[in-house]
Amino acid sequence: MSDFRQKRDGGGGTIGGVIGDFDSRYRAVSSRDERFDGWFIVAVTSTGIYCRPSCPAVTPKRKNVRFYPTAGAAQYAGFRACKRCLPDAVPGSPEWDVRADAAARAMRLISDGVVDREGVSGLAGRLGYTERHLHRLLVAELGAGPLALARTRRAHTARLLLESTGLPITQVAFAAGFSSIRQFNETVRAVFAATPGELRRAGRRGGVSEGMERGEIHLRLPYREPLDIGGLLDFLGARAVPGIESYEGGVYRRTLRLPHGAGTVALSAGEGRIRCVLRLEDLRDLGAAVQRCRRLLDLDADPVAVDGAFAADPILGPLVAGRPGLRTPGGTDAEELAARAVLGQQVSVAGARTLAGRLVRNCGDGLPVSLQDPAETLTHLFPEPAAIAEAGPDQSGLPGARHETLVSLAGSLERGEVLLDPGADRDEARRRLLSLRGIGPWTASYVAMRALGEPDAFLPTDLGVRRALARLGHPGNPRGVEALAERWRPWRSYAVQHLWKSLGGAPKEKEARREETVA
Repeated sequence: MSDFRQKRDGGGGTIGGVIGDFDSRYRAVSSRDERFDGWFIVAVTSTGIYCRPSCPAVTPKRKNVRFYPTAGAAQYAGFRACKRCLPDAVPGSPEWDVRADAAARAMRLISDGVVDREGVSGLAGRLGYTERHLHRLLVAELGAGPLALARTRRAHTARLLLESTGLPITQVAFAAGFSSIRQFNETVRAVFAATPGELRRAGRRGGVSEGMERGEIHLRLPYREPLDIGGLLDFLGARAVPGIESYEGGVYRRTLRLPHGAGTVALSAGEGRIRCVLRLEDLRDLGAAVQRCRRLLDLDADPVAVDGAFAADPILGPLVAGRPGLRTPGGTDAEELAARAVLGQQVSVAGARTLAGRLVRNCGDGLPVSLQDPAETLTHLFPEPAAIAEAGPDQSGLPGARHETLVSLAGSLERGEVLLDPGADRDEARRRLLSLRGIGPWTASYVAMRALGEPDAFLPTDLGVRRALARLGHPGNPRGVEALAERWRPWRSYAVQHLWKSLGGAPKEKEARREETVA
């Protein structure tokens, strides 16, 4: 047994609120507990197959079981995916969102497709490591190197394309990021023990290829129960910017700026899954688009762990009981969210939408004709930082000081002085944001919470937070509120969402941001 297996199988890490040793994981497998899907992978030496913990197959003997942190690690060790439980089609591990170390940052970047686009050298450069050191680190932490982890991502993207589109198999191969048909065929057979054609036939029997004739890709995004999807979509709908977003009839739609081109997505509640309908200018962007939609809806979170941490709290306990599974809305583009945070300073939600809509009309690129639908209201992509940096006050509609803040932020993003990609160092990003004139602690924390997926961001100066606490019998100044919230670590972002929801509506950003300084 390798050093990695000895460490993981007998180690004492925490998984989903229980001790992550061999016995605890084996009990989870024996009980087919769906809460642990995505947290770890179970591989069976007697069959050469790896599964999700909740796989309905007969529980394997203890002596034949191996545990891995990712599907990529199981594949790297020579196991193939179970055809029955489809272990690649589960929510991602919440561990990579909670952790801020290099391994977690690397996982977020790999999931976004950085290795496919920039190679291992690009990934290593973003993290500040040599390729050799990064490989050693990931093998030690995750059981597989960056190429093996990226290979798993490509295989998953290929399966989605085979099952949900009518593309010729050769086009699927290159759209999924493979460099040759031979490599594609070998990987699919190794991972799924099936040919690409067999995967396609199985997908069509499942009825997931609807909408192909309209250029649509219909997917079902998994998540961990419970999920307050209504609250999520209402939050996003209340802030929908004309031209790039719409919300009607329970369906949230928006445009996407992706690495190889533009796209649109429609998201709505389904039975145990999120309905996701994508239209892409370049199919190579499928993996990145799916991952960004998951970040937008916080679908990889562990609501059982979060709600359990708050259940006994005298303030948050009743709120959690009334709204289980509340998530922190994220974003599909961190740079867009940062710009919108500045646009919304000292104005209401409606005012922020108006200002953002004006900026979109004046500086945003038009949506490609191939993605336009006469019945839709989606017409533009949100402006890139370079376009915002060149905008005049008449184009943003902002007063002088805040316009300078917006332009300064956009310039810093364009020059790479502020990094907000999925692998960004959150502490460094916050420090760089606070160094910009006009950006204070509220905006920096809001960006960390929504744009960077920080689960432990808190807004002690937020008027919505303070009003909610006052209603619950805990008034106080920001310093007192911050001290009170220490007991909610490491889930303070979720505490903010519960406090906002307790007010019965969207927080009033005009009041929430009043304390932001422009000095």
